[in-house]
Amino acid sequence: MRVPRPPRLPALAPPTFSGRLHDARTATSLGRWLGAAIAVCFVTGLISHYLQHPPGWLADVLPSRPTWGYRLTQGLHVASGIAAIPLLLAKLWTVYPRLFVWPPLRSVRHALERLSVAVLVAAAVFQLFSGLLNTVQWYPWPFSFVPVHFAVAWLLVGAVVLHIVVKYPEIRAHWSRRSPGTLELPAVDGPDRRSLLTGVAAAVGAVTLTTVGQSFTPLKRFDLLAPRHPDHGPQQLPVNRTAAAAGLAGVSTVHWRLTVLGKDSYQLTLDELTALPQHTVTLPIACVEGWSKSADWTGVRVRDLLERAGARPGSAVRVVSLEKRGAYRVMEMGSDYAGDPLTLLALRLNGQVLSLDHGFPARIIAPNRPGVLQTKWVTRMEVM
Repeated sequence: MRVPRPPRLPALAPPTFSGRLHDARTATSLGRWLGAAIAVCFVTGLISHYLQHPPGWLADVLPSRPTWGYRLTQGLHVASGIAAIPLLLAKLWTVYPRLFVWPPLRSVRHALERLSVAVLVAAAVFQLFSGLLNTVQWYPWPFSFVPVHFAVAWLLVGAVVLHIVVKYPEIRAHWSRRSPGTLELPAVDGPDRRSLLTGVAAAVGAVTLTTVGQSFTPLKRFDLLAPRHPDHGPQQLPVNRTAAAAGLAGVSTVHWRLTVLGKDSYQLTLDELTALPQHTVTLPIACVEGWSKSADWTGVRVRDLLERAGARPGSAVRVVSLEKRGAYRVMEMGSDYAGDPLTLLALRLNGQVLSLDHGFPARIIAPNRPGVLQTKWVTRMEVM
């Protein structure tokens, strides 16, 4: 009796791609734009990180001017990050057939290239999409966003540098329309390539136009896709952390006191604080999520409060909020900020008493400073 042979499975062949424009010239053109966006995002992200979490040696060196500095850099950070998303998707579409080349590793150089691509893609996707979710304050992951986002940013930049080094010969060969590698490509693809790049540029322009108005207020009428509108919120100013979220259902002005600790410590009631010389400044408040807006703030200069407590010129200050918990309930402010005449313990916003969500009875407002460090519901100040 003849035993039947088991059926043979068909040989697996790597997929083939017949589509056009999956070429080095298209990838190089998109890569230049994507690289520029990542560079801007990385540099402005570093500025934001060290303004929020300065090491001790940097605390008294950080400048309080220009007043709009953080507003500009953080607006660029979020805008460039959002713009990089369609660029990354277009870049991945261009190069994805190369993920299926066979054999997968053909040389040491090719192994380095594949490694750089794997790390680069993973880090870029994580950074851009986790950053996008941060703008809407949605954190569907178990880790702390800030330190992980900061660490992966360095990983991403390292992968970009490695990728450029490994791919430099190909990049140079396809850098311009007249480069040798570009001239070897089918001339018939030129118009379609330009159309693709024009479409990607239009997509980048569209997402930028419909989101950047949350920080660049002249374009706020086009602010259709951004999670914040600069005019929406109590007293026409957005709020990230409400009083309810901070566990403050209300503040009793009868029992509230501002305590200033120093060589000559003292306390003030709200009426006594209001009776001190008041100053009005126009300063932006800018948050890490990318929104910002200028407003008129009225209150007492922080440097005047510190001088009354016997602080020496150049002193720093620690500010404590009424919040019971939270990463920023205690904030330290370097000497350049504390001594700046524009830094206020604000009591009024745009001529009105602060709403509870904006920090009633008193909050910090300082130039060139992240919004998370503009402490609300202030109850104590300590000379450092």
